[in-house]
Amino acid sequence: MSGAVPAVPEGVQVLAVEDVEEISDGADLAAIVAALPGLVDGDVVLVTSKVVSKAEGRVVPGDRGAAVEAETVRVVARRGETAIVENRLGLVMAAAGVDASNVPSGLVALLPLDPDGSARAIRRAVLSASDRNVAVLVTDTAGRPWREGQTDVAIGVAGIEPVISLAGAEDGYGNALTVTAPALADELAGAADLVAGKLDRRPVVVVRGLGEWVLPPGEDGPGARALLRPRERDMFGLGAREAVLAAVRQQQRASFGAAATPAELVAALAGCGWRAAGSGEDVIVSGSPAQLALARAVAFAHGWGADHEDPAGHTLRLHPAP
Repeated sequence: MSGAVPAVPEGVQVLAVEDVEEISDGADLAAIVAALPGLVDGDVVLVTSKVVSKAEGRVVPGDRGAAVEAETVRVVARRGETAIVENRLGLVMAAAGVDASNVPSGLVALLPLDPDGSARAIRRAVLSASDRNVAVLVTDTAGRPWREGQTDVAIGVAGIEPVISLAGAEDGYGNALTVTAPALADELAGAADLVAGKLDRRPVVVVRGLGEWVLPPGEDGPGARALLRPRERDMFGLGAREAVLAAVRQQQRASFGAAATPAELVAALAGCGWRAAGSGEDVIVSGSPAQLALARAVAFAHGWGADHEDPAGHTLRLHPAP
């Protein structure tokens, strides 16, 4: 977020909207939200992706496994029947976000085609119908690496900055903050889930008290896509098995992030039992032909490539990949 960061509110209200009508294919969800009584300027309206999908015809008949495969762009990790994948929206989540809960038997819910666009449409409808300037989030449930359980996250955002950068600010002890960036949209989604419930049929929640954070009419912000970490900056872009396969196949280099330093590569090669040493900007590794073949895979995973191989001398010269 550019410019001054708004003051932190003393408190907020998280209010579930009761008695929202059942949403079906073709329903004007934007008009339904715009007609909600009691909305005020500065409210943040959160709508579950399930009802957005229902309104936009994204609940379809078919097998869940086939739907997951169709929505998958890249497999990140797979264990048995569980697959963590990147879907068409760039989201990394279990089963590509395909869900068979809270829909009739034999149907599956796919995520909206453009959640940011859906959020913007609802925001515009509220402004047009009531002259109320609100922010709108589309939320979905996701797991987190290294932690049990799930929470809701924002997959569509309009009218509020999804991430607030506090870089350059000072804490109470005068220490400068460098990478502190609260994921505001995800925090709001998690708070909304507390009152919406998974089984209570309350798909719309209003968070009140964050008016200073809501952008002016006509400014929607960058959307939820700003929450997606670029693959080249993702230190955990693949599961353990998939990372090994990517290195052996020498594919998906971006998933391994930026190139390691020569010292890091030398240490990794030495840890595998091979002789390696830095030579200027390059690294020279020695070993049998089989070892050198494996060294190529280790180098690839560290963002390095082979420059010259001398089979007779059993050496391989490595350099940072462009």
